[in-house]
Amino acid sequence: MSHDPHRNEPVLHLENVTRVHGQGAAEVQALRGVDLKVHPGEFVAVMGPSGSGKSTLLTLAGGLDSPTDGQVLVEGVALGGLSRKRLAQVRRRSIGYVFQDYNLIPALTAAENVSLPRELDGLSTRAARREALAALSELGILELADRFPDDMSGGQQQRVAIARALIGERRLVLADEPTGALDSTTGESVLAVLRARCDAGAAAMMVTHEARHAAWADRVVFLRDGKMVDESVSQDAASLLVAAAANSKQVDE
Repeated sequence: MSHDPHRNEPVLHLENVTRVHGQGAAEVQALRGVDLKVHPGEFVAVMGPSGSGKSTLLTLAGGLDSPTDGQVLVEGVALGGLSRKRLAQVRRRSIGYVFQDYNLIPALTAAENVSLPRELDGLSTRAARREALAALSELGILELADRFPDDMSGGQQQRVAIARALIGERRLVLADEPTGALDSTTGESVLAVLRARCDAGAAAMMVTHEARHAAWADRVVFLRDGKMVDESVSQDAASLLVAAAANSKQVDE
């Protein structure tokens, strides 16, 4: 990359974050004391076995849930101190979130789904649609603009959801298995779009099980039992597979 992301303040900072679900015998510690920064221009992949806390990490980073302890800051703003209205504004304007289950609105076309966040921010319908069409074109699915979700395949819905996450000047993109419903060629093209957004100055964090997808990132964070157990600079899929295998055998201290 042409610049050092660590010269800038982080777009995302999870500061000693813990998340506990339930109480008493049913208590589950989904995250335990996680401290993580993601800087402008940086693409971070999160890996770990099922139940390690990867999706919880993303929901906290996106302001969709609150930590039990610690705090989450996006562009220096502590999400925990915001009113519901202000938090919704930050999520809409600063954070693009790609959900595993797409979360498209069935009654809206692809273009309408993608443009909705911009219209909610006060952009005119015409201007919002223009941005939506550009985002759909970037993902190679402009022909889906006037199609409804029920008339799309899972892979097509996933790419529409990614377009919605990228519209506007989102400084932070969070993606939960964004290539899960895509064939390998389409998945690689989507990762190239995310990589390009980071190279243009955005920050991204992606949960993935695929070492070859994590190889697109600048850095890979490994989670196990809610804790960060390793952090490495991404090099290639083969070395990541070795690291992932080693971490899967690691015993917590």
